[in-house]
Amino acid sequence: MKKLIIYILPLMLLVSCAKDLDDYNIDEKNPKTVPAGSLFGNALKQLVDNQTTPSVNVNVLRFWMQQWTATTYQDEPRYNITTRNIPLSYWTPFYREVLQDLKESRRLTDEDATLSPAVKNNRIAVTEIAAVYTWSVLVNTWGDVPYTEALTDVNQPKYDDAASIYTDLFARLDAAIALITPGSNFGGSDLLYHDNTAAWLKFAHSLKMKLAITLADVDAATAQAAIAASAGQGFTSNADNAAWAYLNTTPNNNPVSANLNPVYTSRQDYIAGETLVNLMNTVNDPRRAFYFTTVNGAYLGGRIGVNNDYASFSKPSDKVIQPDFEALLMDYAEVEFILAEAAARWGIAGSPESHYNAAITASITYWGGTQAEATAYLAQPQVAYGTAAGNYKQKIGIQKYIALYNRGYDAWVEWRRLDYPVLRPAASALSVIPLRLTYPTSERTLNRTNVESAATAIGGDVVGTKLFWDVF
Repeated sequence: MKKLIIYILPLMLLVSCAKDLDDYNIDEKNPKTVPAGSLFGNALKQLVDNQTTPSVNVNVLRFWMQQWTATTYQDEPRYNITTRNIPLSYWTPFYREVLQDLKESRRLTDEDATLSPAVKNNRIAVTEIAAVYTWSVLVNTWGDVPYTEALTDVNQPKYDDAASIYTDLFARLDAAIALITPGSNFGGSDLLYHDNTAAWLKFAHSLKMKLAITLADVDAATAQAAIAASAGQGFTSNADNAAWAYLNTTPNNNPVSANLNPVYTSRQDYIAGETLVNLMNTVNDPRRAFYFTTVNGAYLGGRIGVNNDYASFSKPSDKVIQPDFEALLMDYAEVEFILAEAAARWGIAGSPESHYNAAITASITYWGGTQAEATAYLAQPQVAYGTAAGNYKQKIGIQKYIALYNRGYDAWVEWRRLDYPVLRPAASALSVIPLRLTYPTSERTLNRTNVESAATAIGGDVVGTKLFWDVF
């Protein structure tokens, strides 16, 4: 009887405290409303993961840029994107996880009456900066994409003109820059800059220059004006990099480690690509030791598109495959390369050579090289700006390609834009080196009229179609 009383009493207390039966229907483990900060942090994590993963199901751009190649399975190095439905796997996280979460985070921020105006503005600004970055990836990957009607109740959203999207992205970025003031944004949920809103402002200006230089061949006036307005306000050292700190624990480890580190996988599918390795070997690049392992003391890259013996070739370095190795959305070296190109093209922002030297030095020291190694590297006639072969596109293009190691997407954009280095298609390639991804098959099933209209507008939904900014 005593036991019965002990169990009944707590039940009576619970009943007396509950207002109605709905009070028992609260699932604390799955809340109906997710905080704005949690949505923001998750969006950033999904964005960085999608850009960083080397999974052959999602992101094969390191293969296409010949930074890496495969040992046995050659579908992806040979540009087969349909067997694994890569366009859908790359497309979906941007829309469903990143942009949708950023939109909801923005909505909740707008509706939060407890926030001070300054904090609210800062939250809106950093959300917009992250969204602009994400939209730029979508446009640079496919061309025309759903934009104005995306993330709405429209079941079959129209595809917006890529150039028009770019115009709007500049406007959104400028509005975000104008909103930012010193102070907090999302606190501990800002997993990129850790509530450092001043760092986000530098990122916004750097991103603006990144978007601008992408337009350089098709809209020089817009590009020049944007870079002139943001020069000096972007990254000024590697301390400013948009770097994501992965952890030494699953599932928050770097996705490269999940695919390459023997602690996490027994697969031996990835090795260094001969294109990048040979290019670095010709100039004794000091970054080789940080990029790759050696085979009997030498750096050896595998052939692109053919089977390669895993033990016979260099692999991505131990540094790159560490679970806590950080990922970059953008870095200081990029900013200096942009300024070097702007100076070479239009005579703005200083000396092409000084920015070129600063970019290469920033890359070498970021990876772990010394200032002395950077100086020696730049002194080589094949590297020095004044004596390296070709025009500014070739000089900058080759060195930027080397600096963008382990960042397949960014290397792909710059290779399409600058046309250097000259890459040969993989052996037994199914197509040219892709200049874009084709639209996901699901879009043709669920949004056929709009996707076919977009395909016509851009010149064909094939991998060889150049995007609007790729005019040479």
